[in-house]
Amino acid sequence: MTASKYFTDSPLCKKTIVIAGATSGIGRATALEFARHGAKLVLAARQKDVLDEMVDLCDRLGGKAVAVVTDVTDAEAVKKLAKDACIFGGSLDVWVNIAGIGALGEFETVPIEVHEQVIRTNLMGYINGAHAAIPHFKKQKHGIIINMNSVGGWVAFPYGVSYTASKFGLRGYSEALRAELIDCPDIHICDVFPGFVDTPGPSHAANYTGKLLKPAPPVVPTYKVAHTIVSLAQNPKGAVTLGSAAYLAKFGQWLSPKLTRWAATKFMRTYLKNAEPAPVTNGSIFEPTGSHNQISGGYTNKKVTNKNVARAAGVIGIVAGTALVLRKLLK
Repeated sequence: MTASKYFTDSPLCKKTIVIAGATSGIGRATALEFARHGAKLVLAARQKDVLDEMVDLCDRLGGKAVAVVTDVTDAEAVKKLAKDACIFGGSLDVWVNIAGIGALGEFETVPIEVHEQVIRTNLMGYINGAHAAIPHFKKQKHGIIINMNSVGGWVAFPYGVSYTASKFGLRGYSEALRAELIDCPDIHICDVFPGFVDTPGPSHAANYTGKLLKPAPPVVPTYKVAHTIVSLAQNPKGAVTLGSAAYLAKFGQWLSPKLTRWAATKFMRTYLKNAEPAPVTNGSIFEPTGSHNQISGGYTNKKVTNKNVARAAGVIGIVAGTALVLRKLLK
């Protein structure tokens, strides 16, 4: 998938960009980065007060922003978001799907309605975005959809069944839509696959483990993901992987899915055994918590001090090496 001169020659300050999930973490960082380029931004999320704050920040950085309160699980609301973007900016050039939630816990312990909401947000929310944007893209004969996936789109996370299902489904949706649009050379579907990112995501997640949730190091800085998204809006590519952990996990999955699955389970069980206790919560699954709307989760510079967790993380490397040897022996 090669970008045409339209994308490489047209500056961001002339483009209208929708960001679904613009109030915290990657979405917040991405909005601010686009604003520095002077882009016309349509910021969408569920919290009006935080959206209004983001509009002010983006305008002060040189962008031109507007807030549209939107729940991405509401297909009609997302269609209205697309129409509002066209009215505001005169076109719809880039649609960034970032809104996402997670739920961690034993499969049967997590309520079924929580599993359903995770999939509705992380998968149907992205499909709603594409369904609203694509007709405008076809009419103007250009456009970019950027989907925030994760390493969870390649490797299954035990104790995160619905999250994994949504991310695997997201990868399939992107591949199918990309194939369907093969005769539309200036409509691009881009996927971003980072490892664990330094966002407040763990504070927003539904947590049924009874333990404090933290991302596993090494953690990808949020600004790095934001820079990648902005780069894709100028030079679209099919997929971008970020972070050594993401590359290692994908490599392990390719070498031996069984051993990678065992390593992931070993790591999660060791982590949950040693993690600090925390209350059970639905997080922001159904309603925004109204807190933790910053860019960073504060995990980037933290070191792993628990020896058992560090040892479990090293299992992945051992698995990859062992699987490589076995793969060569079986040839």
